[in-house]
Amino acid sequence: MDRIIGIDYGRKRVGVAVSDPLGIFASALDTVHSAKIIEYLELYSQKEKVVKFVVGYPVNMDGRPSEAAKDVDVFLKRLAKVFPDIPVELEDERFTSVLAHRAMIDGGMRKKDRRDKNSVDRISAAIILQSYLDRKSGDPAL
Repeated sequence: MDRIIGIDYGRKRVGVAVSDPLGIFASALDTVHSAKIIEYLELYSQKEKVVKFVVGYPVNMDGRPSEAAKDVDVFLKRLAKVFPDIPVELEDERFTSVLAHRAMIDGGMRKKDRRDKNSVDRISAAIILQSYLDRKSGDPAL
C-alpha cells in the first residue's frame, strides 16, 4: 500500500511520520538519529511502498530559508541520491515544534513526558505531513 513519509530533519534527531494508505491521515512513526535516517528509510521502504517524502523546510518569518536549512539541504541531496525515483516535497515547518507541544498538552501528556525531544520530533513530523495532506486534499494536482 502506498505511503507518504513526513520528515522533520534535525542535526541530531529526525522525526518520522507516515500517512495511512489513502493519504488522508498522518501518524507519528519514530525518531531516528540523523546519522541513521537514510538506513532507516531504506529498511522502511523495503516493507512499505513509499511514494513520496514530505520534508519540513525551516524558514524565517520573512519566508527566507533559516540557518538550519543548510543541514536540510545536505539531507535532501542524500535523499535524492538514495531514492532517485521517489519525489520529495518541501513543507514549511514554521511553528511545528510549538504545535507539537500544544498537541501534547491537549492530549494530556504529562509535563515530564513533554520534555522528551524525541516525542516532539515525531509529532512535528506528523504535523508537517498532515499539513501537506490537508493541502493536497484540496488540490488534486499535488
